[in-house]
Amino acid sequence: MMHPPHLLAQEPAAAAQPKGLPRPWWEGRPFVAAMILLALLPLLYPTVPPLVDIGGHMGRYKIALDLEHSATLQQWFTFRWLPIGNLGVDLLVVPLGRIIGLEPATKLIVMAIPAMTVAGMLWVAREVHNRLPPTAAFALPLAYGHPFLFGFVNFSLSMALALLAFGLWLRLGRLGKSKLRALLFVPISFVVFFAHTFGWGTLGLLCFSAEAVRQHDRGRRWWISILRAAWHALAMIGPAILILLWRSDATGGITDRWFDWGFKWEYLLRMFRDRWEVYDIASATIALAIPLFALVHPRLTLSRNLAFSGLVLAATYVLLPRIVFGSAYADMRLVPFAVAMFILAIRFKAETRFPLASWLAVAAVAFMLVRIGGNTISLWTAGARQERQLGALDHVPTGSRVAVLVWDQCEQWAHRRSDHLGAMATVRREAYTNDHWPMVGSSLLTVTYPRAGFYQSDPSQIVRDRGCLHEGWWTKTALIHLPRQAFDYLWLLDMAPIPREWVDGWQPVWASEGSILLKRSGGEERPPG
Repeated sequence: MMHPPHLLAQEPAAAAQPKGLPRPWWEGRPFVAAMILLALLPLLYPTVPPLVDIGGHMGRYKIALDLEHSATLQQWFTFRWLPIGNLGVDLLVVPLGRIIGLEPATKLIVMAIPAMTVAGMLWVAREVHNRLPPTAAFALPLAYGHPFLFGFVNFSLSMALALLAFGLWLRLGRLGKSKLRALLFVPISFVVFFAHTFGWGTLGLLCFSAEAVRQHDRGRRWWISILRAAWHALAMIGPAILILLWRSDATGGITDRWFDWGFKWEYLLRMFRDRWEVYDIASATIALAIPLFALVHPRLTLSRNLAFSGLVLAATYVLLPRIVFGSAYADMRLVPFAVAMFILAIRFKAETRFPLASWLAVAAVAFMLVRIGGNTISLWTAGARQERQLGALDHVPTGSRVAVLVWDQCEQWAHRRSDHLGAMATVRREAYTNDHWPMVGSSLLTVTYPRAGFYQSDPSQIVRDRGCLHEGWWTKTALIHLPRQAFDYLWLLDMAPIPREWVDGWQPVWASEGSILLKRSGGEERPPG
């Protein structure tokens, strides 16, 4: 397999800056530290990270943390630990939560994920190019990509760990320490796997693709290089045994929606999806254009090492269905990381041209600042609104049963961050809410409250207007069918104005911006859960 020399650079990487000469500012440790610290900023203020799914995750953390000692929670939930590939933040937050509290522990861990992702990207770029290319910062805002903002925190943690591990893999390969690398990556593969299976799979693909290029650059034919790369990557095969055991014990979980080209195109445009559609799509366009610019520029090119890794991830994205073992958005999750590989692959064909490099570095950092600034405004705004909405919980007694309904504004670009906010009633009041979900393909968390019927768990909390393209309850229908005797409170979040008769039998208790709490009036005494 041959690559035109004007498109992809031949490895090995360019030499580092000669000793005695000052490093360009984008290669120094202060720059690296600044980029990592900057990634902490968007989540510094909000008490609860305003990510779409985080409330549901925190409800599960609360159950895992306190179920054994809480007769209240035991009425509705059971929880058992299993050695599955979806435990990342859970395993960290439970011990840390016992020390500093559940909410601070969750915030610290979730806030660290983008910073770790940025550190991993920079390490990978440094190992491949033997220096940090001036364009590297164009990739860094992808740490706040669509999957992270959606609240896929176990997945995002596993990908951050995978990038850091990939940096180590590249470094040990460059130093010729293949035996040490094989020994280290046996436990490392299990760490990444337990965070999330997806990260483990991605790490395997990255390491295999990079090793294949390294073997080829040592003069071997491509088919021999691929075989040798597969042999080296076998050091990470151990978790496959756990996957076989896990899937044999799994409950439900379909795999569906192959080659859904409409969504695959949309996910490219949505890689930065946060709040402002034009701004986010423009950012995605820039991220996609930067590697193309490098391919056509006479002085720039792509490293074959990372370009090949990017192509492997891109091919995996094309081949993956939307739903894997019941887990939705499986293919979407890869987009920011595939794009990041192509951006990190950019380099100069020969020696660095510093006037051009300086302009590229300034543009890249400007892009990073603009994106992180936008994320900061968006998440701080969402965090403040979230705290006002959570004021409802001051009026909910401990151990209550709360029916939560969240209005879905169809086809809205901005993330609806209240989808699982209701589960914070479990976190702060040990209450039952209908927006918990058993972890897909496992039986760690089980919700048992048959009196609630359909309203026992997610997605019963999502209601929509008629004419919405997505499936789900119409708001009036949801309120009519709600088994009122099964709940003490009705909590409406981000609801459009509705007629008063739709909530007959419920008395308003408290209201704030986008949050209305009603209490069931009259009726029988509350039975045990």
